[in-house]
Amino acid sequence: MKFELPKLPYATNALEPVIGQQTVELHYGKHLQTYITNLNNLIQGTKFENTDLETIVKESDGAIFNNAGQTLNHNIYFLSFSPKGGGEPKGKLAEAINKQWGSFDNFKKEFNAAGTSLFGSGWVWLAKDKDGKLEITKDPNAGNPITKGLTPLLGFDVWEHAYYLDYQNRRVDHLTELWKIIDWDAVGARY
Repeated sequence: MKFELPKLPYATNALEPVIGQQTVELHYGKHLQTYITNLNNLIQGTKFENTDLETIVKESDGAIFNNAGQTLNHNIYFLSFSPKGGGEPKGKLAEAINKQWGSFDNFKKEFNAAGTSLFGSGWVWLAKDKDGKLEITKDPNAGNPITKGLTPLLGFDVWEHAYYLDYQNRRVDHLTELWKIIDWDAVGARY
């Protein structure tokens, strides 16, 4: 199986000013492409050569896991945005968020706090368990909730390359601004 860069449903400048064009071009076009290229090279001749991405993340370790995890994480990340995004989720996802955290604002505060408090590089996730119960997880490096039996719904990248050009060292500002471009239809479809 050969993994490829997913097609963005928006232009590289469409998320400005939340995420600048240069950041999208470097983060998506260079970083993600490198993870995909590395993954394709690493799985040649292994048991993962013809395996789907989620299975590779669940069953691999070392360099294969790192590149597969980052490929999956970034695919979810970049396909969670829209220049017409923002607002709040609707339907079953909104109900589950309100049930778990009392309100969407409480959820955002906890999510941002988790992302801000993650030491070093990694990801903060909204994930669901097999029964649809939601939780916020934070994973270092290439971690993804599927390794814990959860389904990732929304992930914010807290590696510095995701925000440094636009926000320098202000991770909290990056996290706060991302809510303005979330495509809740795409995220809700994962629920």
